[in-house]
Amino acid sequence: MTQAPLSQQQPDISPQTSAQTSAQAEMPSLSTSPHHSVCILAVEDDPLSMTFLEAQIAQLGHRIMTARNGEEAITMLKAHKGVIDVVLMDREMPVMDGLTAIRRMKSSPDLRSVPVVMVTGADTPEDMRKGLEAGVFYYLTKPVQETMLKSVLSAAIREAAQARTLAEELGKHRSGFHLIDTCKFNFRTLTEAENLAVFMANCFPDPARVLTGLGELLINAIEHGNLGVGYDRKTAVLEADTWRNDVDAAQQSDAHSDKFATATITKKRDGIYVVIEDQGDGFDWKKYMHIDPARAADSHGRGIAKANTISFDKLAFNDKGNKAVAFVSFGKKLDW
Repeated sequence: MTQAPLSQQQPDISPQTSAQTSAQAEMPSLSTSPHHSVCILAVEDDPLSMTFLEAQIAQLGHRIMTARNGEEAITMLKAHKGVIDVVLMDREMPVMDGLTAIRRMKSSPDLRSVPVVMVTGADTPEDMRKGLEAGVFYYLTKPVQETMLKSVLSAAIREAAQARTLAEELGKHRSGFHLIDTCKFNFRTLTEAENLAVFMANCFPDPARVLTGLGELLINAIEHGNLGVGYDRKTAVLEADTWRNDVDAAQQSDAHSDKFATATITKKRDGIYVVIEDQGDGFDWKKYMHIDPARAADSHGRGIAKANTISFDKLAFNDKGNKAVAFVSFGKKLDW
C-alpha cells in the first residue's frame, strides 16, 4: 500500500485537485447546534423493567418513548425520524427480538446512525460478538444498575449529539468534492478536528457512513495523541462534565500549544485512503479495535472499534500507534 507523504511543509494553494492547507483556514466553522432535548426510546416487554427505565430516564432529565417489542420500535423510529436520539433495546422480546430490530435499523439509511444500548441478561463474549455484528456498542446487563445506566446512556447521548451536529453540516458542503485527488491538512484543536471530519467525509461515496469514524480518529489524534489524555483521566473529566474544557485547556498550555496533527486523503483506483498522524507517544491501539466485555459499560472507549467495524473497509495503525490508515474500497475489499 502506498501512502501519501506526511511532510510538514505547506506550499501555496492553487485551484487544482491536489492541495494542501490548514483545517482552520479553509473549512467552514462547525457551528454549535441549538440545545436539543434528548429523547430516549425504551424497548422492553416486561412492565416492571419498563417502569424502572421510565423512572430513571425521567430522573436524568430526558424525554422517553416506549415500545414493547422490536417491531413497535421500528415503527416508532420511522414515525419519529430525527426525534429519537438513543434506543434502549431489550434483547429477548416477543414478536421481534432486539437483535433483529437492530439489524433492521442498521440496514436503513435513516436509522443506522441512532445509537443503541442493548439491555440483556446475555453478556458472554459470543453474545457480545453477535451484538457487535448487528451494530451494538453499548451494553447494560440485567438487572440494570442505576450508575451503569447513567454511564452508558451518557456515552450514547454524547455520540448522538456529536453525530447530529456533524450530520447537520454534512449536507451543506457537497459541491466539487469529487474533483479532489489528494489533500493534506494540519489541525490542532477539537473544533478543527470536527470541521475536518465533515470536510473529508464529503469526499467519500457514502459520507454518512464514514463521518463518525473520521471524527473519532481525528479527535483521537488530538486528545489521546498530542495531549496524552489517558483512559482514566477521560473517565474522570466525562464524569465531571468538563471534557471539552479540559482538552481545550491542555491544548493551549505551553507543553502542547505548538503541537498539531496531519490528515491526508488520497483517492486511488481501488478506493480512498486517509492517513492521520499525531505527534504523541502512541498508544496500545490493539485492545481498542474491538469492544472488550470488561469495558462494555464504560462511559467511553468505543470510537476506534466503531470506526473499524462500521465506517471503513479497513483500519490499521503503525506499531507505535500514532498513525492511522483508513480505507474505503470502490469495489472489492483489500486483504492487507
